[in-house]
Amino acid sequence: MPSAPHEARLLDAIFQRRTTNGPFKPDPVPRDVQHLLLSAAGAAPSHFNSQPWRFVLIENRQTIEQVAEISGQSMSALIEQGLFFNRYKKYFRFTEAEMETRRDGLHLDHLPGPLRPFTPHVFSDTGLALMKKLGVPGKLGEDNRKLVAGSPLLLAVLLDKEEYRPGELSGFYSVFGMGAAMENIWLAVGPLGLGIQFISTPMELPEQWEKMKTLLRVPPDLELMAVYRLGYVPDSDRRPSIDWSSRHRKHLSQYVYRENCTVPEETVPEETAPGEAS
Repeated sequence: MPSAPHEARLLDAIFQRRTTNGPFKPDPVPRDVQHLLLSAAGAAPSHFNSQPWRFVLIENRQTIEQVAEISGQSMSALIEQGLFFNRYKKYFRFTEAEMETRRDGLHLDHLPGPLRPFTPHVFSDTGLALMKKLGVPGKLGEDNRKLVAGSPLLLAVLLDKEEYRPGELSGFYSVFGMGAAMENIWLAVGPLGLGIQFISTPMELPEQWEKMKTLLRVPPDLELMAVYRLGYVPDSDRRPSIDWSSRHRKHLSQYVYRENCTVPEETVPEETAPGEAS
């Protein structure tokens, strides 16, 4: 049975969802569009309708520049110390064949010329030494800083500690609800011509995350959970110096079972990918 037009649009938004790794246009995001996105977030389900999420919209250029500086410094430190690749090496794939087989993780398909011959050794001490010699940590940090600094809008996501109590069920419920709220935003940005990306590097270093909390004046009753950058997506797709693609998705037979956990669902690849997202 064919999908109704509104159902088709929803499915398109789901399957065409993307993360924007490159720069945004400098155009500001209008206030009514910001409110539309946050209203979409607020429509998400939450345990007992507790709505534990809180948001901070950031347009002030000085604040954005400070967040960018923290983010760039964090990226440089993570690469310089080898923390980034060591922490996440299980997710990196180096060939298209590996991606086709695993269908998860990130395909490291965009590297500076001098690094390409050393791709298989990127996680080794030799690879790290070479990256330092070539100034890769500083370059990546500056790329990261520029991406954040060039964003017209940042969005901080927080949880109310009255609901968010790690170690208790309320902690799980709160994070579950926050995820649903953010997914609503993620699905809404595409049809509006916007992009979104998680500013993750400060979270990797506790001292840097504390700087973010101080900068945003987070009160004791709220927990800063994540920060995102948003903006309008340019026509050209300029990639950072080191980048990856992540459009593969597992086939249903790789993550779905029938009746119990011993019987994988039988599917064929053509059934699983109306539009693979990144």
